[in-house]
Amino acid sequence: MDPYIRISTLNDFTFCPKSIYFHQLYDNVEKGLYQDTPQVRWTLNHIRIDHGTYSTSKDILQWTSVYSEKYNLVGKIDVFHISKKSLMERKTHISQVYQWQIYQLYAQYFCLTEMGYQVEKLKLYSMDDNKVYEIPIPDDEEIREFEAFLDKYQHFNPALSDFVPNVEKCRNCIYHELCDSSLA
Repeated sequence: MDPYIRISTLNDFTFCPKSIYFHQLYDNVEKGLYQDTPQVRWTLNHIRIDHGTYSTSKDILQWTSVYSEKYNLVGKIDVFHISKKSLMERKTHISQVYQWQIYQLYAQYFCLTEMGYQVEKLKLYSMDDNKVYEIPIPDDEEIREFEAFLDKYQHFNPALSDFVPNVEKCRNCIYHELCDSSLA
């Protein structure tokens, strides 16, 4: 059986396919040793979700583990309003909606629906400026693109890859010191 794709690593893979390996290397390392300001800020902004204190309502799932056998996904959701059928992923700041953010929501959506929940709304929430970005439920074409992305993720081999680093991404990558492809 293939190892599960952790939903939290979809960002890393989109940012830089090699970074998912470095992310996993650091799994059991004290975060303060390698995290930079944006990661620390995200951790602090996420505390209420992580500790289940975002809401006391029984109608809200928060920081709940989710799983999809079909897509081989595992992870946690931020907030799901059961009666509103609304899934929300919270980010520290969203200046532009990126494909990886949408794929992260899709992954959570597919997990929840496979687990028997009805999800009709997908939202990204920018905490800094209190903006909500509604993301449409994926149509057939978007599902095919998402599946192709997951296939690319599962079959990525850094030794065989034609990966071309991006200097701007490398410059901001917390793993650049470990990476043989880094341009930073």
